[in-house]
Amino acid sequence: MSAAQALETDEISCADARVAVRAALAEAGPGLPPARARQLSEDALLVVSELVTNALVHAGGATRLEAEVVDDEFRLRVSDASRTAPQRVRTRKGSPGGYGMVVIQRLCSRLDVELGPEGKTITAALSLR
Repeated sequence: MSAAQALETDEISCADARVAVRAALAEAGPGLPPARARQLSEDALLVVSELVTNALVHAGGATRLEAEVVDDEFRLRVSDASRTAPQRVRTRKGSPGGYGMVVIQRLCSRLDVELGPEGKTITAALSLR
């Protein structure tokens, strides 16, 4: 099963990211049971929204997005210009924000951060099973 979507621009919006993820999921979806396809879609849309929002808030915006099915995973890769790895933010009770990476880690089967001279790429993998 192969499905891929990519966006590369100066600034990727959450809406653009969700459109790309929906397109990649539509290509991947026919082989999945309907209930799993719905759950995967909800999880992937939340994860990509959080990753792109984090890139906007902490790194000036996402510069590249890739969404693809590889083996038994739906992989989301979001790149930005920051060469700093995401830090876990200490949240205060009742204050908004600071929960994005926690949510991403709970929904994903794997989360990798790759730092390079042009910035970082975060790969979030969701199991198709």
